[in-house]
Amino acid sequence: MRIGVLSRLVPDRRAMTPGLVGSFGLFVLCTTLFCVFAASVLLQQADEGRQVERRAALHGAIEAIRTAGIDFSALPEQRVRDIARIAGLKDLRFETGPAAAGRELQPVLNAQGRIVGWFSWEPDRSLTNALGPLKPLMTAATVLLIAFAGFAIWQVRRVLRDLAVSERKAWTLAHEDVLTGLPNHRKMLESIDAALGARKAGETVTLALIDVDGMKDVNDAHGHRAGDDLLSAFAARLKENLPAGAVCGRFDGNEFAVLLRQTDAAQPAPAIENLVEALAKPYWVNGQAVQVGATAGFAQAPGDGASRDDMTRRTNLALGAAKRKRRNGVLRFDAAMDREFEERRFLERELKRALVNGDLDVHYQPIVRGGGAQIVGAEALLRWRHPTHGQISPAAFVAAAERGGLIGELGAFVLRRALTDARRWPDLYISVNLSPMQVRDPNLAGLVAGMLAETGTAPERLLLEVTEGVLIDDPDQAKERLDALRALGVRLALDDFGTGYSSMTYLQKFHFDKLKIDRGFVAPLGSPGHSPAVIQAIVALGRALDLTLLAEGVETEEQRVRLRLAGCEEMQGFLFAKPGPREALDRLLGQGRTVEADRPPQRAAG
Repeated sequence: MRIGVLSRLVPDRRAMTPGLVGSFGLFVLCTTLFCVFAASVLLQQADEGRQVERRAALHGAIEAIRTAGIDFSALPEQRVRDIARIAGLKDLRFETGPAAAGRELQPVLNAQGRIVGWFSWEPDRSLTNALGPLKPLMTAATVLLIAFAGFAIWQVRRVLRDLAVSERKAWTLAHEDVLTGLPNHRKMLESIDAALGARKAGETVTLALIDVDGMKDVNDAHGHRAGDDLLSAFAARLKENLPAGAVCGRFDGNEFAVLLRQTDAAQPAPAIENLVEALAKPYWVNGQAVQVGATAGFAQAPGDGASRDDMTRRTNLALGAAKRKRRNGVLRFDAAMDREFEERRFLERELKRALVNGDLDVHYQPIVRGGGAQIVGAEALLRWRHPTHGQISPAAFVAAAERGGLIGELGAFVLRRALTDARRWPDLYISVNLSPMQVRDPNLAGLVAGMLAETGTAPERLLLEVTEGVLIDDPDQAKERLDALRALGVRLALDDFGTGYSSMTYLQKFHFDKLKIDRGFVAPLGSPGHSPAVIQAIVALGRALDLTLLAEGVETEEQRVRLRLAGCEEMQGFLFAKPGPREALDRLLGQGRTVEADRPPQRAAG
């Protein structure tokens, strides 16, 4: 958008060319006529100069005759012709009466100073007369020169005016957001510098970043134009609800910045919370009420930083933490966020090295049939033991992989290793988790098909698990991806069932083969006063939809018995075996594909 507006500030050379050519041609014509006019003036002056010289010569001759005492009335005709020749005068005559009109005259005085006659002659303007036909052109040249001068002055003033307008527009574009009319990122950075530079003792400068939650849903449901309208309305409401003395601007995309200067005693959190509350109210867009949220993070100078870079970086950290922990809330920066940020960066760097160096491993947790302890499958679980930091939590490094764009490579590593190891256990199925980012990949089905062919694994032995969030984010896209996987012959499981927003509609639409009951429903089983009704309802739902039920997190014999009585077919958990390397599963299977189910609860991390 900005590029288009800026292009309108630059004159179009193609549009300017005809005008420039016409102006140049007019200038050349006027210059030529001016030269002709100047030449005529010079020639006229030359004629007049010659007349002065001739008149002077005639005057000298008259004085000579007077000195010689010759009577002018008896002046011989020959003498007159001699004077005419010497003076260069044409048709010189001495007359005692008035001369004919159009002739030059020189009076002749006697000794008493009385006029006794006149010398007359035809004026010689040969040089001037040569330009006679050009006089109309010279007159036109004068008029055109005056007109051209006026036009040139007008053009210069117009160009200067247009330049001034363009400069104002360019300044506006450089400092103002085109969509919302608020100060843009650059202007807000300048405002932060100015506020920090002008901060006095006893004052704090607060920078808050407010993110619009749910813009993707608005764009998907109503279109990007409606999204732009919503952002404009959001900006207007933000400006209306600003505390006194505060400034705001559009910082980046769906983020807005608020800058406050207060005394040390003033607390910015209530003011920012009031803003967030006002911004979270519904908006009217295209005749419909649209609801979005607002999440804010803020930092204060001098406590959280004294420079613009420190303030913007730490405010961003606070906003990121707020979005992860408490949507539609407000968080202030604290030092722990810096440490968490450095830890995340460390994990991202080290994860790249681990993928290259082969430091990652896949462990397997057996899945048993609920009626006994027979192993029927195994879930592949990625593990990472760092050389110096020890065992890294899967939740931590999976999040690092998603941030660093490594989740596809990580998922491909687990899938390839699991399918390769599955050849060791031909009677078991292998369960592999898919992240939301993997499900969004349009090449997912092709990747799975290629690895099945590469490892020679039968498709029905592969169970792919997805979480409920995948279905919520983009149901149509998720269905397309999952249908493509089902077409390969692999089976699908809905993981962590009951913790999200699953409904009968989703279960029917996506045609899962298995439901995994979340450990949160399993852990309370057997506790005093706890009813197994929820588990029984989930099992009944699964049976109604012809789904296999798998309970995870089984740690006690009582939990196993209650799940079995409820009708749950498959289980996994520490009661049967902790996740371990493939060799550990080899040993279990070497014992006859069964595991003991009467050991005491084990709550080791895994």
